[in-house]
Amino acid sequence: DSDYRGYSELQTMQERLASVVWPSLTEPLVSREEMRERLNDDGKTAWQSLVEQPLGEVIESKVASDLVRGLVFTDAKIGVSTHPHDASLLQNRCFLYHVIGRGTGEWQVPVGGMGALVNELERVARSTGKVTFATDAKVRSIASNSQNASLAFEVDGQEREIDARFVLCNASALELARLTGDSMDPGSIDEGAGFKVNMLLERLPRLRSGNCSPKEAFAGTFHVDEGYQQMNESYRSSMSGEMPATPPGEIYCHTLTDDSILSPELNARGFHTLTLFGLDMPYRLFGEDNDKARQAAMERYLAGINQYLEDPIEDCLAKDTDGKPCIEAMSAVDLENKIHLPKGNIFHGDLTWPFAETEEEAGQWGVETDSPNVYLCGSSARRGGAVSGIPGHNAAWKVLEQNKSHA
Repeated sequence: DSDYRGYSELQTMQERLASVVWPSLTEPLVSREEMRERLNDDGKTAWQSLVEQPLGEVIESKVASDLVRGLVFTDAKIGVSTHPHDASLLQNRCFLYHVIGRGTGEWQVPVGGMGALVNELERVARSTGKVTFATDAKVRSIASNSQNASLAFEVDGQEREIDARFVLCNASALELARLTGDSMDPGSIDEGAGFKVNMLLERLPRLRSGNCSPKEAFAGTFHVDEGYQQMNESYRSSMSGEMPATPPGEIYCHTLTDDSILSPELNARGFHTLTLFGLDMPYRLFGEDNDKARQAAMERYLAGINQYLEDPIEDCLAKDTDGKPCIEAMSAVDLENKIHLPKGNIFHGDLTWPFAETEEEAGQWGVETDSPNVYLCGSSARRGGAVSGIPGHNAAWKVLEQNKSHA
């Protein structure tokens, strides 16, 4: 009963903070003090616990169960290497972005998947008759002055160059620095610590416990080896350069929420997608032999899943036209190689607080760079990360603001 009350109190604290922080994310940055002053007395208590002191302190004061403590703390570790009492408060920043959605902590997904969202944006843009797309283009460089920017790129084997009033960069700040010729020390980038396994299943596996159906078990977040002490141990192992023996991770079955991401034929046959997001798998573990380390990590995660299953997950995997199982694993090194995420960090680097940390930042949109007409519109922007679309929104408002001032 006391753990239930403590867990409920934590939820209430998150909501008090979210109700003020969430609306501010699509507005210019305010100072830390102004953000705090928007809260009532109960909200300021939540602020102290979730913003000013290590997250582990409030979790341990509210909840005694190791299992429930772990359940809460997973939101503080997604994609980053940290622990409950990390003095940098990285765990607090990561936690905050994952529990403030919509002002309530509610997570939502676009019907049809992220591809449907992109396709709709493209459709609307094309319908204006004023937009030209250059896809599969390789950007070479960006040069800018106080009035314009020039973008050099290669598309369809031809070198092209265009002038623009503004350039918005959805890639990382590290990639932008490379394109503009600015200096940025790659060594200063925080390494990513996430590991992804994508699976297509012919059927959902049965659980050994028999307490619920597979559809019930996989409908929410399925936690694997994510006890509080388990994650402390896996963090220590990974930071010492050793791959955790029982790495923590969590599984999402998106097709149980939205089956439109699969074809009608696969839906009729009972197929499902299953995604595992692994924790405490930092970039450093894969630098020497990525292929070997990736295989070892995937095997450990599958073993972690199978401890709960009557049907081994391998027996449920669909086969492709060559008879190979439909499973894909990606390490932080793979994410860097394939989509240029710096050191595989899904947030492009250190997560920022959702408020201004210097006097200069107050009133800015958090997308500004050293170039007056080049803006970040992805995770490298302040308040970036967490697949929110917030940096893109804020970059668009920055452009509108600049256009208005020059009108």
